[in-house]
Amino acid sequence: MARKDSVNRVCLAYSGGLDTSVILRWLIEEYDCEVVAYCADVGQQEELAGLPEKAAATGAIDCVIKDLREEFARDYVYPAIKGAAVYEGVYLLGTALARPLIAKHQIDVARATGCDAVAHGATGKGNDQVRFELAFRALAPEISVIAPWREWDLRSRNDCISYAQKYEIPITASIAKPYSMDRNLMHVSYEGGMLEDPWTAPEEEMFITTVAPELAPDESEELVISFDKGNAVGIDGTSLAPSELVEKLNVIAGRNGIGRVDMVENRFVGLKSRGVYETPGGTVLHVAHRAMESITMDREVMHERDRMAPRFAELIYNGFWFAPEMDYMRAAIDASQETVTGDVRLKLYKGNVTVQGRRSPFSLYSENLVTFEEDEGAYDQRDAGGFIRLQGLRLARAEK
Repeated sequence: MARKDSVNRVCLAYSGGLDTSVILRWLIEEYDCEVVAYCADVGQQEELAGLPEKAAATGAIDCVIKDLREEFARDYVYPAIKGAAVYEGVYLLGTALARPLIAKHQIDVARATGCDAVAHGATGKGNDQVRFELAFRALAPEISVIAPWREWDLRSRNDCISYAQKYEIPITASIAKPYSMDRNLMHVSYEGGMLEDPWTAPEEEMFITTVAPELAPDESEELVISFDKGNAVGIDGTSLAPSELVEKLNVIAGRNGIGRVDMVENRFVGLKSRGVYETPGGTVLHVAHRAMESITMDREVMHERDRMAPRFAELIYNGFWFAPEMDYMRAAIDASQETVTGDVRLKLYKGNVTVQGRRSPFSLYSENLVTFEEDEGAYDQRDAGGFIRLQGLRLARAEK
């Protein structure tokens, strides 16, 4: 907890929603300080116009909005795809990937505007408090951190609404909202409210980027994704910047009912939490990238990367993006992707993504070697006998 007498100006991660609007005013009242509101556009597709005026009406001395969509796709989403980062088998880490980027630019804004503290709206039960604060610690250990949900006596959404009404804070929230939602270019996440019962199915009206698989078109849709050194660079022959490519895939995959996940995950703080996610474009990218690797990566290199992948995903989930071990892993993953170049053809149909073909100038696949027809002497099948005998030496049981 920051000392109140040492805080003169705070940079607050601000969305204009209920929580951060209340936090903005609470900081002014409790810390007797100035507040700079900071909003990161990571593809949440919310209307950002009017946000500076709303922040000013709540008491902020400034509001800084940064468009981080391209950086998010290029420097966070794409590395996760290359590293096969999937947490606990199903979660593609959309929220976890955005937090270090948001925190990084929050530190930049704090320094540029003369702030001696930063604040966030993450609760004391979740992962985001860890992700934000580990990033702050790595990038600017000299800057104080304020986490209002761990300090104040507000304990519920109702309390926040009452506080907003007391200070005439302009909000549009209602008490009846049945869940919380976080959206960015990579995904949409839902938790809390009705979803806290893991036996209760999410309502169809909740989803905003995907149709239900059974309501998707009855005709399949095919597309070709091109890769260069593990990075997706185009769709159907058209070159696209990372953010453009992810946005386009979100639309294509979403209308085909692809990318929904419902899971109970293990939070870093020790709790189990039920989360529902929509990751349409990211799901397609993971499938396509794996197919591209299948013909371009050396077997042992692929297996080593795959051994690393769960740990890589865990580091992202737990908030260690700026840790030394992450630098090491990312360097190794980048090295594994040098030849992951070419095209993958996919079929999308009612929630499913299937690979139809793959090709690469660096392909390690040899039709002449694997053919069941005449191979012109490229492979002597008699050699396999000796290979098997050597492999079986340690398995042979000695006679008693």
